[in-house]
Amino acid sequence: MTESIVVVGSLNADLVVRTARFPQPGETLQGSDLAILPGGKSANQAVAVGRLGGTVRMIGAVGDDGNGALLRDSVAAAGVDTTHVAIREGVATGTAVITVDAAGENTIVISAGANGTLTPDDVPDDVFAGAAVLGLCLEVSIDVVLAAARSAHAAGATVLTNLSPFGAVPAELLELTDVLLVNEHEAAALGDHGVARSIVTRGGAGCVVHDGGAEPVSIDAVRVEPVDTTGCGDAFMGAVALRLAAEDTLVDAARFAVGVGAYAATKPGAQASYPTIAELEAFLRA
Repeated sequence: MTESIVVVGSLNADLVVRTARFPQPGETLQGSDLAILPGGKSANQAVAVGRLGGTVRMIGAVGDDGNGALLRDSVAAAGVDTTHVAIREGVATGTAVITVDAAGENTIVISAGANGTLTPDDVPDDVFAGAAVLGLCLEVSIDVVLAAARSAHAAGATVLTNLSPFGAVPAELLELTDVLLVNEHEAAALGDHGVARSIVTRGGAGCVVHDGGAEPVSIDAVRVEPVDTTGCGDAFMGAVALRLAAEDTLVDAARFAVGVGAYAATKPGAQASYPTIAELEAFLRA
């Protein structure tokens, strides 16, 4: 068993089309039938924790529409506490338009929808009572992200921040962040960030863990034939949160997360591709 995890952020309906390759500017290609799947970076992260058996609460907002119902049902089915997922009348649920090519790579464009209505008032301080880890990304207002980080930090929770979608952030957020999760491109753009503990993901090359003054540790990827990489980074993030809540070292948490992310790449979609512990163990034994 782990202590509880709180995830604050986005819930999106993923509008997914598969195609042989990505179009060039101005080009039109034939694609597969449109699939509407539950997603959103934060919802994905929460579902990853729940599927792996963690105790997790989601704070976010959806519209009063079919996509909102799809997301609430998917998140709840993974065992996530959705008490603080607000339903906004007259606002569309957030969406992500996703193209997946034959190699399993993706391009994603998001539209905030109800995610853009989330405010610091939707993040009560008492939600962090007893929480071990807070998971954050940048698909909601920076004011919400900062408010959550402040409250979680004050409550003694580990603040795990994924700087994605990447952009400039206030120095205060980095000061409040205990563990930073970025990919290698984001790390290069960010430069000297001042966060002592971080994980830099490198896709098929694995990840590098920086833990305070210790020498960086490189962790190899689990080799798979990718079907769809959508949401693999979120699966990794959720897995790190789960293991940090169980008081693993950062290196051990990252090593566990590499396996979870690899599993997710072998199946289509985001949340639907995430493993239970039993499924993960069978995959790693194969």
